[in-house]
Amino acid sequence: MTTQELFFKLLRYKSITPDDDGALFFIADYLSDYEHTIIDVEDTKNLFIYKKFGDGPHLAFAGHIDVVPPGDGWESDPFEPTLKDDKIYARGTQDMKSGVCAFVQAMKNTKEFNGTLSAILTSDEEGDAIHGTIEVLKHLKEINFLPDYCIVAEPTSEDEFGDAIKIGRRGSINGYLHVKGKQGHAAYPEKSINPISQMSPILDKITDYYFDEGDENFAPSQLVVTDIRAGMEVTNVTPASLKMMFNVRNSTNTTKEDVQNYIESLCDGLDYSLKLTQGSFPFVTCRDSIVVEAVQNALKEVTGSQAKLSTAGGTSDARYISKFGIESIECGVTNDTIHAINERCGMDEVEKLEKVFLHVIENF
Repeated sequence: MTTQELFFKLLRYKSITPDDDGALFFIADYLSDYEHTIIDVEDTKNLFIYKKFGDGPHLAFAGHIDVVPPGDGWESDPFEPTLKDDKIYARGTQDMKSGVCAFVQAMKNTKEFNGTLSAILTSDEEGDAIHGTIEVLKHLKEINFLPDYCIVAEPTSEDEFGDAIKIGRRGSINGYLHVKGKQGHAAYPEKSINPISQMSPILDKITDYYFDEGDENFAPSQLVVTDIRAGMEVTNVTPASLKMMFNVRNSTNTTKEDVQNYIESLCDGLDYSLKLTQGSFPFVTCRDSIVVEAVQNALKEVTGSQAKLSTAGGTSDARYISKFGIESIECGVTNDTIHAINERCGMDEVEKLEKVFLHVIENF
């Protein structure tokens, strides 16, 4: 099967989270000379597939076969890949069946390696991601078979293929602030407590506040207010309360406790409640890591340019992988249409990515 045939095959699976639609069984069969384990957790299917070639390091690829719902307004069937202007149109072309196709084909074509080669695949990354990659990693830890290095094939390129790889990700802290006042008639402000008036003097100290200055790997940890609401949309009633939501994409230099202490210092004397949640934590892989060097060298060989090292963007399953002490990076195609209507990817990018992964395997 050619790389394009494999890519089209994967794109035709209606693998909307958490349903893999049979794609993982197909991959296990396609890599029939690899050992595999299916790890089902509730409604999620996970696949771990591996082959021990030698006694050297354990290098894993990781990715997800699930996609977000297609939405309305597509110019073609989102689950029937369509070639137009040298682009393949289908849901999951960029995020991330391109990456899955590239490393599966690279593994298929690998004849020699100095260690163990494996892949971690899940159908639960675009959803809650609580029954997916993390469960495979728990299983591998139990049997003492965790990889030493991992390449997650998420779409990381920004303007053109190979211009960026991710060596880490920021964390994500969500904040919910509730300031309580006393409702009353707007004509008698002295008889009420207006939470809007209470928040006004400190709002500029919250909005876009930087908790740190950033560093070599991370941009500054910035507080972004995402929602403020109070009142009943009338002009003659002061509100009983004000609610604010915010998010901090934090680096390793800022913690949830830092955010809590700062907001509490500003709200001293107010009647308020504050709730903070953190769904993901920041991580970074050393720039001198073997896996970083291997991927950069491969990209330079294939594209002729030096990829920048980035930690920008949202979250990925790399956040789980790194927590197990595995040196992890992300490398994939461009990400300009991920989750969008008419998601598309150049077939040449998929083929280049396969070459990159083969180069890594052959020179690791």
